Amino acid sequence: MGALHKGHASLIERAVRENDLAVVSIFVNPTQFGPHEDFAAYPRDESADLSICERLGAAMVFAPTADEMYPAGDATRVQPGPIAARLEGAARPGHFAGVATVVTKLFAIVRPDVAYFGQKDFQQLRVVQTMSRDLRLGVRVAGCPIVRDADGLAMSSRNRYLSADDRRAALALSRALLGASEDWSRGERDPAKLRDRVRRDTAVPGIALEYVSVADPLTLDELERPAERAVVSLAARVGQARLIDNVLLGIGLEELA
Repeated sequence: MGALHKGHASLIERAVRENDLAVVSIFVNPTQFGPHEDFAAYPRDESADLSICERLGAAMVFAPTADEMYPAGDATRVQPGPIAARLEGAARPGHFAGVATVVTKLFAIVRPDVAYFGQKDFQQLRVVQTMSRDLRLGVRVAGCPIVRDADGLAMSSRNRYLSADDRRAALALSRALLGASEDWSRGERDPAKLRDRVRRDTAVPGIALEYVSVADPLTLDELERPAERAVVSLAARVGQARLIDNVLLGIGLEELA
């Protein structure tokens, strides 16, 4: 959605490296924002984004207007399945219908062979992978690792909303996920204990935790018993920003497609 940072750059670099032609779409999609969310304030810097795409070797940029993507009379929407109903889907009603619809439109217009999505929006990655499979869209949806700043914070366009104090508080999010990962490495498989660890480590001033999930990484069904693979994810309000982050345990991104 623009306001490109090093996380986005990693997607573009991989697309350039692995394909004859790399196309970047830049579109702040209004249908995935709720009525009280930050659509109007969402960071936008098209000229800087175009410069980054050119420098990284993208062959072209598709940057449509809202009227081009949703002309008068446009009424068809793509409703994703159960994988979109929980977590971000529950917190942001209608969000994933907006995501699924715009991604289907972008796939239909650009006709890519492969599309690259970041792990940071893990549920979005799984929604799009599942949608592409179920609707036989013929697009391989590849997941790319989270890119973090040196202090561990997952890169996000919404990090621009953080004050210096907010940013210091936000570091507890990635530290909590790292702690859960370390517990997993020591043999912990009880999802309740992993959730408690993350909740405990994020109980700091400045963080309003919305949810902690320990789920199956393929279905996003919440785990109630020990398992040999999991995704630990969270969402929290920090100052003016709503941040999400996650860590994969016992499975790699390449196993998700």
